Formats: sequence, C-alpha cells, structure tokens
Amino acid sequence: MVKNYTDAQLLGRVRKLPGFIKIPDNYWILGVRSKADEFDKFDDKFYLFKGEEFIMVMSGTTNPGKSGLLDPAKYNASGVAVVVADKWYYNLWTRGLHKGKVIAYRQTGGVDLLRDNNKNQKSGDVGTSSVEYNRGINFHPSDYNLESKTKKTNIGAWSVGCQVVNDIPKYKELMNTTRLQSVMTYCLINEF
Repeated sequence: MVKNYTDAQLLGRVRKLPGFIKIPDNYWILGVRSKADEFDKFDDKFYLFKGEEFIMVMSGTTNPGKSGLLDPAKYNASGVAVVVADKWYYNLWTRGLHKGKVIAYRQTGGVDLLRDNNKNQKSGDVGTSSVEYNRGINFHPSDYNLESKTKKTNIGAWSVGCQVVNDIPKYKELMNTTRLQSVMTYCLINEF
C-alpha cells in the first residue's frame, strides 16, 4: 500500500510535474501509484482535493488487473492500457455512466497510455507512449452496486486501464461530494 503523505508533500510534488499549469480551483483527483505494483491487487490511493484543500483519500488501482495483464490482446492488439504517471490530465473526465451501469467519470479528454503486452504480471513503464482519446479510461468503482460494503482485494477485470476505487462507501461519498461538477481533472503520480 502507498505510504502516507501530507497535503503539502502531495501539492509540492504535483507542482513540479511537466505540463503543470495550475492547481484547479474546483474538485480534482490525484492518483498515487504504488512502487510495489502488486499483481492484481488494489494497492494504490486516490485523493480528492478542492483547489489546495484535501477532502478525502481512498484505496484503489491505477494499474490493469490480472485479466488485462495476462491476456492483453483480448483488449487491444498493442497491449493493455497503462496510464502514464507523473502527468497532469486537465479536464480528462466528464460525469456519466461506466458501461451504462454505474455513475462514474468517463474519459472525454486525451490521456497518455503505454500499451503493456509482455505478460510479466507487472504494469511497468514499458512499450511506447501515445495520447489516446475515447479509450474508455474511466474513473469508477469496483462494483456496480453502490450499496456494497465489500472491499475487493483483487482487481481482476475491473481495470484494463481504468482508475478504479475498491472502497465503495468512499467512492459513493466522492461522487456525492462532486455531484455538481461535470468535468474532472486528474493527476497521476508515482509513489515517491
């Protein structure tokens, strides 16, 4: 699991990233990818900020799970999608439904992806990077039932590129808190 950081540490880190323009005034999500990168495990964190104000933190994954890592061609001939870390993705998502089943933030902006097809059970920084649109790199929960209290530990097919929260009550709280905001900015960093 990703270590704990202060708000100042996180904000200081994201300000130093290439492509940094400004801290958004409204709500934005910060993903922190674990150095451990445990195979098929929810071992990352997501932070919700409003401007520079920390709102909440929850567990999840920024990596694809077993399904995509072991059978990448099933999802894309070039490999399973891995979002490039240490980057800002301003206005990446728009509020909507994931697969028509659950409220989520859906990809409407461009995202830098690596295509991993080496089947080594790690979603490392391999392959070539390209900016891709309309690939369905969404922010969603690991369950379609938002009343679920089960906290999944294995990613499985819940992510083949998506950024996925496995703490459903926290996810529901985030979606409720941001309900009046239609567009969401995302920043993804590696654990430091």
